[in-house]
Amino acid sequence: MKYKHIIFDVDGTLLDTEFAVLHSLQDTVMQYSHISIPIDKLCFALGIPGKVALERLGIEDTIGANEYWNEMMQKYHKSIGLFDGINDTLSALRDKGYRLGIITSKTKSEFEMDFVPHGISHYFDSIICVDDSPKPKPYPDPILTYLNRNQILASEAIYIGDTEYDSLCAHSAGVDFGLALWGCRNSAGINSEYRFNTPNEIVIEYGQET
Repeated sequence: MKYKHIIFDVDGTLLDTEFAVLHSLQDTVMQYSHISIPIDKLCFALGIPGKVALERLGIEDTIGANEYWNEMMQKYHKSIGLFDGINDTLSALRDKGYRLGIITSKTKSEFEMDFVPHGISHYFDSIICVDDSPKPKPYPDPILTYLNRNQILASEAIYIGDTEYDSLCAHSAGVDFGLALWGCRNSAGINSEYRFNTPNEIVIEYGQET
């Protein structure tokens, strides 16, 4: 078994949150800056901490705006769901003996609100939220925190995500990266050891290992 731990990002990898994230952010910008920004101009916010996205948009009250953004997310909660095949993939990987983990740019409260209701938390042994490490992705800190918490080497883990931030985080920590093409908007230029078209391809890749 090449890897002992398979670590997943959340948004764009396990959960399809793009519509909810971008439209609720659009609502937040309108509320705080009184301007309407087209959805395609907000895509940079996918996969990065909310505070960072709001700062880039010139919003000074990032605490208040982030709270409002989370409230608006609930307006679009019916659009959020697991990507096809995620449940079966996680179950199969666990059955093969892999330890599963999560590293996300969500805060703990956002994780509880956005992720836990989807009923797959029990698959994961270790969860690192943005407030668990000194610096967020793309810095190596989240993965280094995960490695330290689980007492494993970088060579014993792979991180699977959908953005360049995920790739940079993994590689700066010395961990291999698998690109989740099913949730990736633009794969050009994203460095990865593996590229998976569907979640099931992860099982095909690692399901035969012993």
